[in-house]
Amino acid sequence: MLHTPATFTPSIAPLSGAPTLTLVFHRGELLLRNESLSLPDAAALTALAVPPERLHPLGMWEGTYYQMAWLDAPRLPGPDFAYHGLRALFGTLDDGVLGLAGRAAQLAEWARTHRYCGVCASPTQLVSGERCYKCPQCGHSAYPRISPAMMVLIRKGDQVLLALHTNSPYQRYTALAGFLEAGESVEDAIHREVFEEVGLKVHNLRYFGSQSWPFPHALMLAYTADYLDGEIRVQAAEIADARWFGPDDDWPEPPVPVSVAARLIAAHRPKR
Repeated sequence: MLHTPATFTPSIAPLSGAPTLTLVFHRGELLLRNESLSLPDAAALTALAVPPERLHPLGMWEGTYYQMAWLDAPRLPGPDFAYHGLRALFGTLDDGVLGLAGRAAQLAEWARTHRYCGVCASPTQLVSGERCYKCPQCGHSAYPRISPAMMVLIRKGDQVLLALHTNSPYQRYTALAGFLEAGESVEDAIHREVFEEVGLKVHNLRYFGSQSWPFPHALMLAYTADYLDGEIRVQAAEIADARWFGPDDDWPEPPVPVSVAARLIAAHRPKR
């Protein structure tokens, strides 16, 4: 599953005395050497001429210090480099590096979008010792954004409900999901989203697990729930199709294996 490696030690302050690798982003895409899918080395970073204020520390992993940088334009240090979307790297890039890239991508987007105060438009300043941009004029503070989203697999006897989300980049059947609204608990959001998207009522909610999902800064909170009442009625703007799948049905292609959705469905798929 996509996650930061367990042996990674985060750091807010720059570290010295260790080999250094830099995850360079342009609009959510990661700079890699094409043939080896390796991160740019010191010489490549020098060729990019990244301003010092756009370098942010990440931390230590397996004896190497990792930092993040972001660029306004997709500059390349040489012809053998290119920018790659993280989704395209699933199953291709080393899992640990991909986990770090997911973490770094969210920080890169935060740094890129908070150069100016959202209240008074003054240039912001990075606060020493914190992941925080602060406005010197009005005092407004901006921390990295995390957007909680619920995911729920509904069970009905020996069947589970899977849906094809209208705007999904994968076009695969998966569990229902949606972002929390202001003032909601996760449980409130599950009841609301399930009724809005498929017209069903559920109960017996049980927490399954969570996952950081850097598209662009979601925190997926996965649950199971039992069917209570209603007939499937899809919200066309959100759901292209939804149906019950049981042990004797032909099942669709599962979600991408790096997602918590894949684990959630695999753990509760009815057995023949």
